[in-house]
Amino acid sequence: MGAVEVAPVRGRADLTAFVELPWALYKGDPSWVPPIRSDVSTLLTPGEHPFWAHGQRELFLARRDGEVVGRIAAIVDGSYNAFHAEKMGSFGFFESRNDPEVAMALFAAAEAWLGDRGMEFVRGPLNPSTNYEVGLLVQGFRSPPTLMMTYNPPYYAELVFLCGFRKEKDLLAFLYRPGASLPAWALEVSGRLREKGEVTIRTANRRDLDADLKLMNRIYTECWSRNWGFVPMTEEEIVASSGTLKHIVDPDLAFFLCYRDEPVGVCLILPDVNPLLKRFDGTLGILAYIKLHLYWSSDVTGARGLLFGVREEYRQMGLPLVAFAYLHEVFSRKPQYRYVEVGWNLEDNDSINALYREGGLEPHKRYRIYRKELPPRPAPGR
Repeated sequence: MGAVEVAPVRGRADLTAFVELPWALYKGDPSWVPPIRSDVSTLLTPGEHPFWAHGQRELFLARRDGEVVGRIAAIVDGSYNAFHAEKMGSFGFFESRNDPEVAMALFAAAEAWLGDRGMEFVRGPLNPSTNYEVGLLVQGFRSPPTLMMTYNPPYYAELVFLCGFRKEKDLLAFLYRPGASLPAWALEVSGRLREKGEVTIRTANRRDLDADLKLMNRIYTECWSRNWGFVPMTEEEIVASSGTLKHIVDPDLAFFLCYRDEPVGVCLILPDVNPLLKRFDGTLGILAYIKLHLYWSSDVTGARGLLFGVREEYRQMGLPLVAFAYLHEVFSRKPQYRYVEVGWNLEDNDSINALYREGGLEPHKRYRIYRKELPPRPAPGR
C-alpha cells in the first residue's frame, strides 16, 4: 500500500473529484442523502458563491496509489473574525475513509495553510460557516438527516479526535411529532395573549417571498447576534439562499410574531425535501423536476425548523407559546407532516431547550463542533 499524498485542488478535474468523493464513501449507506452536485460546486467556488467575497479557502485532496481517499477545506471567514475580533480558521467539507493516516495528512495540510495566514485556532466542521451546514454527527445515526443538516459515519468522531481536536460545543436537534398535545397552561397563556389583540401572527406573503425572507433574516440577526458562533450573512448571501429556499417554502410555516402589528419574532419551518434529494442522486435536471411533481406528496412527510427568534425586549411576553400553539393548529390540519425536526440549538441555550422540552420535544440528534489551538508562528525574520 502506497503512502498518502495530499495536494491542493487545482483545476476542474480536481474540483469534480472533491465533489464526487462522498458517492464512493457512502455507497450502500441508506441514511446518506446525496447533495446536488452543482450546488456543492457553486458553494465551493470563489466568484460563484457570495460567501467568498469575505472568505478564503484552500481545498485539499488525499490520494493513495492514485485513488482519492479523503478531502478537506481550510477556511478563513473574514466576516466572522471581524465580528468577533478573533483569528479563527476553520475546517469543513471533511470526508475520509476510516484511515487515521488519511485524516492526519488532511488536517496537517489544512492546519499549515491556516497557520500561514495567521490563524490562532481551528474550529469545525463548518461548511463553510454557521449559516450553512455545520457540526459532526455524534448521536442519532438511526435516521437520515433532515434538510440542511449534516450526516457522517460514526468513525469520523474518532478520526477528528486522533488529529488533536476536542469538543468545543454540541448542537442539539429536537424532534416534534404533530398530534402530541401541548400542556394546558401553554394553550391558556397563548390564548390570553392573542385574545388581547396585541399579539398576532403574519404568515409569509407568497407574492413577495424575497422581501419576507430578507426581513426574517434581519430579525433573526437581531435575535442571535450575541450567541456563540454567530456571524451575520451579507445581503448577497441572503439573496443566494432565498433564491433556493423560496421554491420549497410553505407559507403557513413561515411567519412573523407581531406585537401591535410590528414584527418582533420570526419562525421559518421548511418541508423536509431530503427524501426527494435522495431520489435525485445529486442531479437536478428535467428528470428531477418530473420526480419532484410525482413524489412530493408521498415523499415529503416532515419538516425542519430552520429559524426561530424573538427580539430581546419582547422575550418575556410568552411569544414562543403563541408560536407553538399556532403550529399545533397548523399541523392538525396538515396531516402530511408527521415529524418536525427543530434545530440546531446550542446545548447550553437552557431557556429555549427547556421550553422545547416543556412543549413535548425531545433531542434526538447531537452534532459536535471541535476546536484545536494552533502553535504560535515565529515572527518574520526569526
